[in-house]
Amino acid sequence: MNPTCPRGATAAFFAVLLGVTVMGAPQSVAVQAEAQNLGQRSVSGSVVDDRSAPVPGATVFLKNEKTKSIRSYTSAQDGRFRFAQVNMSDDYDLWAEKDNHKTAVKTVSSWDARKEFETELRFK
Repeated sequence: MNPTCPRGATAAFFAVLLGVTVMGAPQSVAVQAEAQNLGQRSVSGSVVDDRSAPVPGATVFLKNEKTKSIRSYTSAQDGRFRFAQVNMSDDYDLWAEKDNHKTAVKTVSSWDARKEFETELRFK
C-alpha cells in the first residue's frame, strides 16, 4: 500500500475507473451489435451475351474481398443465378466465366443497403 495515498482515495480511484469501464462497456457492445446487425442479403441476376440472350451454364463467381473466399454458381437455362446468405458487412466481387470469356467484374458493396442485390453480367 502506498503510504502517501489515503485508503479512501485508492478506493475512490478504483470506483471511478470501474464506473468508466462499466459505463463504457454497453456503448462498445452496442456498436459491435449494430455492426453485426447488418444481416444478410441475396445476390442474384442474369448472365447474358452481347445480344442480351441468356447464357446458360456460365460459372458465376462471388469473391469476398475480406476473406478472399469464393463461392460459385452455374447459371440456369434462363441465365439466372442466385447467392443466398451474403454478409452485408463485407464487400464482394461478382463476375461470370464461360468458354474462356469473362464478364466485367461488378462490386457488391457493404455500403449498399439493399437486402436483394440484382444485376446483369454481360459477355462482350
